[in-house]
Amino acid sequence: MARNDSTPRNLAILLFDEVEVLDFAGPFEVFAVSRDYQDGETPLFNVYTVASAARPIIARNGLSVNPAHTLADCPAPDILLVPGGRGARTAMHDAALVDWIAAQAGTAELTLSVCTGAFILAKAGLLGGLSATTYHTAFDDLAQIAPDTTLHRDKRFVDNGRIVTSAGISAGIDMSLYVVARLHGIEQARWTARHMEYHWDENLTG
Repeated sequence: MARNDSTPRNLAILLFDEVEVLDFAGPFEVFAVSRDYQDGETPLFNVYTVASAARPIIARNGLSVNPAHTLADCPAPDILLVPGGRGARTAMHDAALVDWIAAQAGTAELTLSVCTGAFILAKAGLLGGLSATTYHTAFDDLAQIAPDTTLHRDKRFVDNGRIVTSAGISAGIDMSLYVVARLHGIEQARWTARHMEYHWDENLTG
Protein backbone atom coordinates (compact mmCIF):
# COMPACT_ATOMS: atom_id res chain seq x y z
CA MET A 1 0.00 0.00 0.00
CA ALA A 2 1.40 3.38 -0.99
CA ARG A 3 1.75 5.74 1.94
CA ASN A 4 3.30 9.02 2.97
CA ASP A 5 6.10 8.30 5.45
CA SER A 6 5.32 11.52 7.31
CA THR A 7 1.87 10.24 8.32
CA PRO A 8 1.13 7.57 10.95
CA ARG A 9 0.54 4.06 9.68
CA ASN A 10 -3.03 2.83 9.99
CA LEU A 11 -2.98 -0.18 12.31
CA ALA A 12 -6.16 -2.24 12.64
CA ILE A 13 -6.59 -4.72 15.48
CA LEU A 14 -9.23 -7.38 14.97
CA LEU A 15 -11.66 -8.21 17.78
CA PHE A 16 -14.03 -11.16 18.20
CA ASP A 17 -15.85 -12.80 21.07
CA GLU A 18 -13.58 -14.70 23.48
CA VAL A 19 -10.47 -12.92 22.18
CA GLU A 20 -7.62 -13.08 24.70
CA VAL A 21 -7.37 -9.67 26.36
CA LEU A 22 -3.60 -9.21 26.41
CA ASP A 23 -3.34 -10.56 22.86
CA PHE A 24 -4.94 -7.39 21.58
CA ALA A 25 -4.48 -4.96 24.49
CA GLY A 26 -0.70 -5.47 24.76
CA PRO A 27 -0.01 -4.63 21.10
CA PHE A 28 -2.62 -1.86 21.23
CA GLU A 29 -0.65 -0.23 24.05
CA VAL A 30 2.69 -0.59 22.26
CA PHE A 31 1.56 0.93 19.00
CA ALA A 32 -0.79 3.53 20.48
CA VAL A 33 1.80 5.03 22.84
CA SER A 34 4.68 4.90 20.38
CA ARG A 35 5.58 8.54 19.72
CA ASP A 36 8.55 9.85 17.80
CA TYR A 37 11.22 9.62 20.50
CA GLN A 38 12.88 12.81 19.28
CA ASP A 39 9.90 14.97 20.23
CA GLY A 40 7.84 12.59 22.38
CA GLU A 41 4.67 13.87 20.74
CA THR A 42 4.26 12.76 17.12
CA PRO A 43 2.25 9.50 16.90
CA LEU A 44 3.71 6.81 14.66
CA PHE A 45 0.57 4.68 14.35
CA ASN A 46 -3.13 5.38 14.02
CA VAL A 47 -4.46 2.43 16.03
CA TYR A 48 -8.09 1.30 15.88
CA THR A 49 -10.15 -1.82 16.48
CA VAL A 50 -12.40 -3.64 14.04
CA ALA A 51 -14.96 -6.43 14.36
CA SER A 52 -17.51 -8.17 12.18
CA ALA A 53 -20.49 -6.33 13.66
CA ALA A 54 -21.24 -3.03 15.39
CA ARG A 55 -21.82 -4.42 18.89
CA PRO A 56 -19.79 -4.92 22.06
CA ILE A 57 -17.27 -7.74 21.89
CA ILE A 58 -17.08 -9.95 24.98
CA ALA A 59 -13.43 -10.86 25.39
CA ARG A 60 -12.03 -13.61 27.62
CA ASN A 61 -13.12 -13.42 31.25
CA GLY A 62 -16.03 -11.13 30.45
CA LEU A 63 -14.34 -7.89 29.39
CA SER A 64 -16.68 -5.89 27.15
CA VAL A 65 -15.01 -3.91 24.37
CA ASN A 66 -16.61 -1.58 21.81
CA PRO A 67 -14.92 -1.93 18.40
CA ALA A 68 -14.34 1.32 16.54
CA HIS A 69 -15.18 -0.09 13.11
CA THR A 70 -16.85 -2.96 11.33
CA LEU A 71 -15.41 -4.84 8.38
CA ALA A 72 -17.59 -2.71 6.12
CA ASP A 73 -16.33 0.69 7.26
CA CYS A 74 -12.81 -0.09 8.46
CA PRO A 75 -10.13 2.27 7.10
CA ALA A 76 -7.65 0.39 4.94
CA PRO A 77 -4.87 -0.78 7.28
CA ASP A 78 -1.18 -0.48 6.60
CA ILE A 79 -0.77 -3.06 9.37
CA LEU A 80 -3.36 -5.66 10.39
CA LEU A 81 -3.05 -7.46 13.73
CA VAL A 82 -5.03 -10.65 14.40
CA PRO A 83 -5.03 -11.75 18.06
CA GLY A 84 -5.95 -15.16 19.41
CA GLY A 85 -7.68 -16.71 22.35
CA ARG A 86 -10.39 -19.32 22.62
CA GLY A 87 -12.56 -17.34 20.22
CA ALA A 88 -10.06 -17.74 17.39
CA ARG A 89 -11.21 -21.35 17.01
CA THR A 90 -14.67 -20.04 16.14
CA ALA A 91 -13.58 -16.96 14.20
CA MET A 92 -11.45 -19.02 11.83
CA HIS A 93 -14.66 -20.63 10.50
CA ASP A 94 -16.28 -17.26 9.72
CA ALA A 95 -15.90 -17.19 5.93
CA ALA A 96 -16.66 -13.49 5.56
CA LEU A 97 -14.12 -12.58 8.24
CA VAL A 98 -11.43 -14.85 6.79
CA ASP A 99 -12.02 -13.46 3.28
CA TRP A 100 -11.73 -9.91 4.65
CA ILE A 101 -8.43 -10.73 6.35
CA ALA A 102 -7.06 -12.27 3.16
CA ALA A 103 -8.07 -9.19 1.17
CA GLN A 104 -6.53 -6.75 3.68
CA ALA A 105 -3.33 -8.78 3.87
CA GLY A 106 -3.03 -8.52 0.10
CA THR A 107 -2.55 -4.77 0.29
CA ALA A 108 -1.21 -4.21 3.83
CA GLU A 109 2.45 -3.59 4.52
CA LEU A 110 2.40 -6.10 7.41
CA THR A 111 0.00 -8.69 8.79
CA LEU A 112 0.65 -9.77 12.38
CA SER A 113 -0.81 -12.50 14.58
CA VAL A 114 -0.62 -13.22 18.28
CA CYS A 115 -1.20 -16.64 19.83
CA THR A 116 -3.89 -18.67 18.02
CA GLY A 117 -4.52 -15.75 15.71
CA ALA A 118 -2.16 -17.81 13.54
CA PHE A 119 -5.08 -20.23 13.03
CA ILE A 120 -7.04 -17.44 11.34
CA LEU A 121 -4.09 -16.43 9.17
CA ALA A 122 -3.70 -20.05 8.14
CA LYS A 123 -7.38 -20.29 7.22
CA ALA A 124 -6.93 -17.15 5.13
CA GLY A 125 -4.14 -18.88 3.20
CA LEU A 126 -1.44 -16.57 4.52
CA LEU A 127 0.95 -19.07 6.11
CA GLY A 128 1.50 -21.46 3.22
CA GLY A 129 5.19 -22.21 2.77
CA LEU A 130 6.15 -19.84 5.59
CA SER A 131 7.35 -20.23 9.17
CA ALA A 132 5.19 -19.46 12.19
CA THR A 133 4.73 -19.76 15.91
CA THR A 134 1.68 -19.81 18.18
CA TYR A 135 0.58 -20.53 21.74
CA HIS A 136 2.63 -23.29 23.37
CA THR A 137 -0.27 -25.78 23.60
CA ALA A 138 -1.62 -25.03 20.10
CA PHE A 139 1.15 -26.26 17.80
CA ASP A 140 -0.44 -29.61 17.01
CA ASP A 141 -3.69 -27.92 16.03
CA LEU A 142 -1.89 -25.35 13.88
CA ALA A 143 0.03 -28.16 12.19
CA GLN A 144 -3.27 -29.70 11.11
CA ILE A 145 -4.62 -26.39 9.81
CA ALA A 146 -1.36 -25.38 8.09
CA PRO A 147 0.49 -28.60 7.20
CA ASP A 148 2.90 -26.83 4.83
CA THR A 149 3.97 -24.27 7.43
CA THR A 150 7.22 -24.71 9.37
CA LEU A 151 6.44 -24.31 13.06
CA HIS A 152 8.93 -22.94 15.60
CA ARG A 153 8.06 -24.01 19.13
CA ASP A 154 11.08 -22.25 20.63
CA LYS A 155 10.58 -18.76 19.21
CA ARG A 156 8.83 -15.78 20.77
CA PHE A 157 7.94 -14.52 17.29
CA VAL A 158 8.73 -15.33 13.66
CA ASP A 159 9.25 -12.72 10.92
CA ASN A 160 8.58 -13.77 7.33
CA GLY A 161 8.74 -10.27 5.90
CA ARG A 162 5.12 -9.23 5.36
CA ILE A 163 3.77 -11.84 7.81
CA VAL A 164 4.88 -11.87 11.45
CA THR A 165 3.48 -14.32 14.03
CA SER A 166 4.05 -14.43 17.77
CA ALA A 167 3.61 -16.91 20.57
CA GLY A 168 0.87 -16.41 23.13
CA ILE A 169 -0.44 -13.53 25.17
CA SER A 170 2.50 -11.44 26.47
CA ALA A 171 4.62 -12.46 23.46
CA GLY A 172 2.52 -10.07 21.40
CA ILE A 173 4.13 -7.16 23.27
CA ASP A 174 7.62 -8.38 22.34
CA MET A 175 6.58 -8.84 18.70
CA SER A 176 5.04 -5.37 18.62
CA LEU A 177 8.18 -3.73 20.00
CA TYR A 178 10.19 -5.68 17.42
CA VAL A 179 7.94 -4.30 14.69
CA VAL A 180 8.38 -0.76 16.03
CA ALA A 181 12.15 -1.29 15.88
CA ARG A 182 11.95 -2.76 12.39
CA LEU A 183 9.93 0.18 11.05
CA HIS A 184 11.35 3.07 13.10
CA GLY A 185 14.65 1.90 14.56
CA ILE A 186 15.87 0.42 17.82
CA GLU A 187 15.97 3.75 19.68
CA GLN A 188 12.29 4.25 18.99
CA ALA A 189 11.45 0.79 20.35
CA ARG A 190 13.59 1.44 23.44
CA TRP A 191 11.74 4.73 24.04
CA THR A 192 8.39 2.96 23.74
CA ALA A 193 9.42 0.17 26.12
CA ARG A 194 10.68 2.71 28.66
CA HIS A 195 7.46 4.69 28.37
CA MET A 196 5.53 1.48 29.17
CA GLU A 197 8.02 0.52 31.90
CA TYR A 198 8.26 -2.82 30.12
CA HIS A 199 11.39 -4.93 30.57
CA TRP A 200 11.94 -5.68 26.89
CA ASP A 201 14.62 -8.08 25.70
CA GLU A 202 15.72 -6.26 22.56
CA ASN A 203 17.98 -9.17 21.60
CA LEU A 204 14.96 -11.25 20.63
CA THR A 205 14.88 -11.60 16.85
CA GLY A 206 12.33 -12.92 14.44
